[in-house]
Amino acid sequence: MSSNEGYHNKIEPGGGSAGDEQSSSSGARGSHGSAASAAAATSTQLHQQILNENTYLKASKQAYFSDEKVLIPDDDRTNIGFSFRKLWAFTGPGFLMSIAYLDPGNIESDLQSGAAAKYKILWVLLWATVLGLLMQRLAARLGVVTGLHLAEMCYRQYKRLPRWILWIMIEIAIIGSDMQEVIGTAIAIYLLSNKVVPLWGGVLITIVDTFTFLFLDKYGLRKLEFLFGFLITVMAITFGYEYIVSAPNQGAVMEGMFVPWCSDCNSDVLLQAVGVVGAVIMPHNLYLHSALVKSREIDRRQPKKVSEANFYFFIEASIALFVSFIINLFVVAVFAHGMYGKTNRDVLDVCTNKSMYEDAKLSFTDNHNLTDIINADLYKGGLFLGCTFGAAAMYIWGVGILAAGQSSTMTGTYAGQFSMEGFLNLQWPRWCRVLVTRCIAIIPTFCLAMFSKMEDLTNMNDILNAVMSLQLPFAAIPTIAFTSCAAIMGEFVNGIGNKIVAILLTIVVIGVNLYFVVVQVEALQIEGGMLALVCIFAVLYIIFCIYLVIHMAACMGNKWLMNSRWVQRWVLPSQNSFSIKNANSTYASDVALVVGDKTNTTDKPLDTVSEKIAQ
Repeated sequence: MSSNEGYHNKIEPGGGSAGDEQSSSSGARGSHGSAASAAAATSTQLHQQILNENTYLKASKQAYFSDEKVLIPDDDRTNIGFSFRKLWAFTGPGFLMSIAYLDPGNIESDLQSGAAAKYKILWVLLWATVLGLLMQRLAARLGVVTGLHLAEMCYRQYKRLPRWILWIMIEIAIIGSDMQEVIGTAIAIYLLSNKVVPLWGGVLITIVDTFTFLFLDKYGLRKLEFLFGFLITVMAITFGYEYIVSAPNQGAVMEGMFVPWCSDCNSDVLLQAVGVVGAVIMPHNLYLHSALVKSREIDRRQPKKVSEANFYFFIEASIALFVSFIINLFVVAVFAHGMYGKTNRDVLDVCTNKSMYEDAKLSFTDNHNLTDIINADLYKGGLFLGCTFGAAAMYIWGVGILAAGQSSTMTGTYAGQFSMEGFLNLQWPRWCRVLVTRCIAIIPTFCLAMFSKMEDLTNMNDILNAVMSLQLPFAAIPTIAFTSCAAIMGEFVNGIGNKIVAILLTIVVIGVNLYFVVVQVEALQIEGGMLALVCIFAVLYIIFCIYLVIHMAACMGNKWLMNSRWVQRWVLPSQNSFSIKNANSTYASDVALVVGDKTNTTDKPLDTVSEKIAQ
């Protein structure tokens, strides 16, 4: 069955074609032998659907990889253990994914951590990136093995209400990230135009430039990936230039990176370390990466090809995140070397007789005779570099921030497109999707830029990081659940070691992020009715997280949960108990189906991607 054939035959999730449904139904009404034959036919059809990546959307409507897929060069020589030609063919999705590690919110978190803690928490940035790689690996494996991305899998494996809640939460994360990108781009334009374009004007420009860049994907998939690679290169060159001219102590940088300790660190430094973790690991990025890997032509009928794709995608993601880590390292080290321990007066003294002195006077202010430690942000970072290393450093900083904002804006748009396609089985034209999400992000940002100070605009990043931290369980838990389910992943299911490591690390990151959120809420000094609403939201949030954990445990094969009537009714997808027999013998083997405690004898198509017909 071709990919498009399934669409025209109106295939439901996990079901067969219309003819298959009819045969299965009539077999069920016949003898036991006929029912068994129909069950086997349905199983075979389901397996073929998995291998052919059927989704609900017509190929012409899918985002990013709709018009073409990258062919993988076939080199079956047994003496070839590694092929750079194949690595080049698989290169692209990981670098697009890595852009989320380089958005303006991350860059601001980097400079703030350097200004607050010098090099002491570089090891936090390193291990947060490693943890991000582990989670991205699971997301990529899900897309490679099943041919379905994370949102599509959520549509098939969760009931309607939790599915809608998940979609809303991921959309909130995408919009929050989009607001950070708008803020970063507006500040970059403000710096590069020498204040000719006001902040609110830069906010409005982000609408137009996003549409312009998105039209470039019409020129081909590889050219679009090259554009993203070019923007990453721009960031590496610009931030690398700042690193070279500032010349930080290399020994101190290495010590901060590899010695996991923070001596004499106060609560502000701890909070900054938590902010680094929250800024690096983006929830919607797991949905994005699981979809981007579908842009490669992989023969899923051959486990060897699937294993090869997993291998090369992991190498590519490792390289991409290594590059992103180096760029983040540049930013932290520059401001750790130049801004750590400095007061507002120290910066103004350096800015004397410089062209940006008047701007610095308005930005580096406090109520204590300029003796407060600098409260760093993207705009002050640019002014500081201009005062310390010359105007060229300020403009180069602006170019880097502009590249970060533009690239992350485009990948955020794709993440939103995949989310809508998967969760809602709905496809909007890309321009419509961009317009809606960008307007939602721009309205509050525009109001702040128009009627408030620069500090209000940049300080919003802390609130947005807290909001996105709350969304992390809604990406991490489904990712672990699906990749740990033998019915979905077959022989590529997570081993016990992977399961333990993924769960423990996710618990740590979620706990860290929740601490960050609590601190941010306390800083807002909420009282009265608003505090009551926050408490109600917190209770509902915890309940929903527990719901997802129960579903994850059932996916992993917990028999007590699978046999629980309550779990079967309210948690597991319709007619599916995840009670799997011999599901992981080989990925290319027959897919099996379990429908509650009895054979499916109705005309209703089966709901899950991999199930087993009970005997």
